[in-house]
Amino acid sequence: MPLGFLAVFGAAGTLTDIFGFFVKVALFSFGGAYAVLSFVAQEAVVTYHWLTPAQMLDGLALAETTPGPLVLVLCFVGFLGAYAAPAFAAPLISGMIGALLTAWAIFVPSFVFIFAGAPFIEDLRKNPALSGAMAGIGAAIVGVIANLSLWFALHVMFGSVERIELFALRPLFDAGPVWPVWSSLHLSSLVLSLMAAVALFGLRIGVVPLLLAAGLAGLAISSWL
Repeated sequence: MPLGFLAVFGAAGTLTDIFGFFVKVALFSFGGAYAVLSFVAQEAVVTYHWLTPAQMLDGLALAETTPGPLVLVLCFVGFLGAYAAPAFAAPLISGMIGALLTAWAIFVPSFVFIFAGAPFIEDLRKNPALSGAMAGIGAAIVGVIANLSLWFALHVMFGSVERIELFALRPLFDAGPVWPVWSSLHLSSLVLSLMAAVALFGLRIGVVPLLLAAGLAGLAISSWL
């Protein structure tokens, strides 16, 4: 249906790329929102240039402080991608269509998998081979989420990051490892991150009051600076 819409209205280009990319994400990604966001952040920012690292961080912050599934941040990515390269006259209309196409691509395959696979879930859990495979996948997902945490931490705490060559591995990859430019360190972000970690793990403060306090602190610092 969305592909038919794009064909009828001639909205090729960015909208087609957005829909095709998020269909791929929905069909072949595992591990939940945090695992998906690691891949989406890299592709949307580095490969497709739909948004900047700062905009991706804003989308994650917005998703963390509003109701609903975290994966809805992907609609933010789809909106900005279509808004920046509108297929129609009005960027806002294109952005809204991009967000709707993203939501369709992400959620429809998930619902199909749920309804088709739900009757067999208990039987699959009793299969030792599949249980072992799922344990391995779970371990890989931990690494993916750690990678996401590192990516966001670097772009929050440093104003600039760069790609570096790692021995002779650079020709094997499209891009080398990310390394921060130390002179671009945001001291306020580092201090807020450390205080948040102490409050969360040391003082056992809940997530909601922690997010509220961090948001107010960030607002105060930006106003002061």
